[in-house]
Amino acid sequence: MAETTGSTWRYTWARKQNERRQRAYRETEQAWRHRDDELRRLRALAVDLRGSVAAGHGLSLELAPGEVVFWALPAAQLVEVRHTAVLPAPDLTVEPLPAPLRHRLPDGVKATDAGMAVITNRRLVLLGGRGRRDWAYGKMTGLSHDPAAPVSLIQVLDRRRTCGLLVPPTAAAEFRFILTLAFADAIEQRAAVIAQLDELIVEHEQGRPFRPAIATPGQARFTGRVPGGRRTVAVAAALALVVPAVLVESDPSVTPGSDVAVAATPVPARVLAPRAAPSPSPSAAPAPRRSSPAPPKPRERRCGAPANPVGYDFCGGKRIRQPDHRVCDFFDCAQGFWAGRGYLVQCLDGAVSLTGGRRDACAGHRGVKRTVYA
Repeated sequence: MAETTGSTWRYTWARKQNERRQRAYRETEQAWRHRDDELRRLRALAVDLRGSVAAGHGLSLELAPGEVVFWALPAAQLVEVRHTAVLPAPDLTVEPLPAPLRHRLPDGVKATDAGMAVITNRRLVLLGGRGRRDWAYGKMTGLSHDPAAPVSLIQVLDRRRTCGLLVPPTAAAEFRFILTLAFADAIEQRAAVIAQLDELIVEHEQGRPFRPAIATPGQARFTGRVPGGRRTVAVAAALALVVPAVLVESDPSVTPGSDVAVAATPVPARVLAPRAAPSPSPSAAPAPRRSSPAPPKPRERRCGAPANPVGYDFCGGKRIRQPDHRVCDFFDCAQGFWAGRGYLVQCLDGAVSLTGGRRDACAGHRGVKRTVYA
């Protein structure tokens, strides 16, 4: 009977372990596959999106010769910034994991009009109730997408006040990606966006979850019979060590009247002299304390960037316009690197250049591959 009971709890432990492992695997694999499908969809869109003149029919928008419509969003709002700040230069970075956005306006931003947003290969247009607002890519000097709200702010050469668009949260990711493609077309750098997506797909493929191993009854431990498992055993063991130590170190309790009882007790006639404490032996040395091993150093996150002491990587963060003087000791700098007047980018041939955000970015190096961040 004892052996039968033992076998039962071991099989129960194995069944629960396998259910837990399979459930965690299915959730992880589903999230991985969803992201993989999205990256491949974006790449197909980057390759196939060509736009058409017919897509502009019915819009109160006159297209210039050679201009085509990429995308139209019927619900958008014009927003303006009360206090103008300098926006970062437009770049071709594709956000790999966009955060969920809330339909709200950031501080200092107000909505002034509403209408339809149209993205062409030449400009971004808002056909609003108060008129039309154009942002030509050739005059665009700054572009910033809010990380928490579906707001994109734009600066152009011929307009002092910074303005932009507020779009529905569900359409924000698509709007930003197609706007990136349109701007890439304007500077003839669509290949750089496709190359960046290829790299994201390869990197994502390396993180594909593996199916978990099957737990067997023979792997069960005695802690599996205790409710709560190893955690309960660990807590009980800790209490078993702590409670006696507390009792030993604590002072004995003093009951009322105990001082009177001590005074009434007769003093014994024979008083022993206090014993001298033994002197420490000169040969005895204190035992060396064992130092605990140092915690493992966290793995540095570089996303493919070479190891460097200045902390530059390809993962994301702040664009670099004034790089450290040691940058060329660890990155392959392009010829005339320090004459650049942009931010730090890596070109398709592997060289880094200070021409990010400019029309001639990575000229002679097959175009921009990705941004270098600090």
